[in-house]
Amino acid sequence: TVAPCAVAKGVAELAAAMPKQLRMGTSSWAFPGWRGLVYADDAPPKLLSRRGLGAYSQHPLLGSVGVDRTFYAPIAKQDFVDYARQVPPSFRFLVKAWGEITSPTVRGKPGKNPRYLNLDSTIDDVLTPAFEGLGDKLGPLLFQFPPQGARITKNPDAFADALHQFFDKLPNGVHYAVELRDTALMTERYVDAITSAGARHCYAIHPRMPSIARQLELAPFTQATAGPIAVRWMLHSGLTYEAAKEHYQPFDKIVDADPTSRHEIAALATKALNLNVPMTVVVNNKAEGSAPHSVLELAKQIVEKVRTVPGQKNTSSRTSSAKTPNAPPTR
Repeated sequence: TVAPCAVAKGVAELAAAMPKQLRMGTSSWAFPGWRGLVYADDAPPKLLSRRGLGAYSQHPLLGSVGVDRTFYAPIAKQDFVDYARQVPPSFRFLVKAWGEITSPTVRGKPGKNPRYLNLDSTIDDVLTPAFEGLGDKLGPLLFQFPPQGARITKNPDAFADALHQFFDKLPNGVHYAVELRDTALMTERYVDAITSAGARHCYAIHPRMPSIARQLELAPFTQATAGPIAVRWMLHSGLTYEAAKEHYQPFDKIVDADPTSRHEIAALATKALNLNVPMTVVVNNKAEGSAPHSVLELAKQIVEKVRTVPGQKNTSSRTSSAKTPNAPPTR
């Protein structure tokens, strides 16, 4: 087994003051450097991947987690079942869709990718295992679109129309989140296309994308477009993924504080509270150096902002999405 660490003074009180429709968590969880932050000091590193979620989910501020491994290859329903058994009913998983669904080409292979925006593969390989394995614990199902290449970015309207056709045919009752890596594709038509099809833009902090403040200008969050929100705080500005990994290991402290991003996420949380919609925030170690520390500092700022919202009370119960699944996904 993996035991949790003792909760630092004031953390439980801070968690109790958080808006109940907001869940925060980290991008994956199996990091030995988190011993003393999330896990007990003597937690066996080799057990964190398969058995660490139980301890992770006992941390008062960690009500969600990202499942990143599904981006590289589909996983079986039983893997999701094993994850779900370790966490309480209120916990939610942000699951990344298989990268072959969102990549127009496959590395090392010529020609177009036959699985790109393929409805059958999405339902069979991505949606059904996650839905059946996690049940009500499935939070956002994230479709991360890596850089799409000049052929697609030169025609953003066609990309938006393709997304509308794709998401419009997927089953209802799941929070579909769309994350881009090409600013050129983030058009008004893109926002209208995915929103009308039941999906929502994921506000991602990544060097390839503009700030959340700018994304909110391009993809406004209003009463008319309100729905469940996903935010992913991924990578510090000026760093590549590999450079950040080397720079920040063992991920046990904040190295490069990013107060601007904290402020923008906290402001978005206030919007979510005003519109009473659920919000999931997932933080990566490569954002500031240590995701658990970033979550703690972000929680402090969110609570401070929420306390300034007139007439708001922390009384709403946790909800997983704007709609509750009525039945397992079908074609």
